[in-house]
Amino acid sequence: QAVDICKSINKIDLILMDIKMPLLNGYDATKQIKEINPNIPIIAQTAFSMKNDRIKCIQAGCDDYISKPIDIERLFNKMKSLLTETH
Repeated sequence: QAVDICKSINKIDLILMDIKMPLLNGYDATKQIKEINPNIPIIAQTAFSMKNDRIKCIQAGCDDYISKPIDIERLFNKMKSLLTETH
């Protein structure tokens, strides 16, 4: 759904991407979204918290990464940073 939404909506400020999804995983969805619009900031969210998981998210095109359980203040800081860079 995220990929379809990005195709139909021009103005998306930021995407919080769950890596583990039932049909299309977050890595592949991120790659497809970045092909549509490489300027949309994407923060990966995942229960996987190993260093290699973060690297895999960044390699897929995510701009940042946060592991679950999500620390809301940390998430807001990441969002603020990315939105400041793009606006």
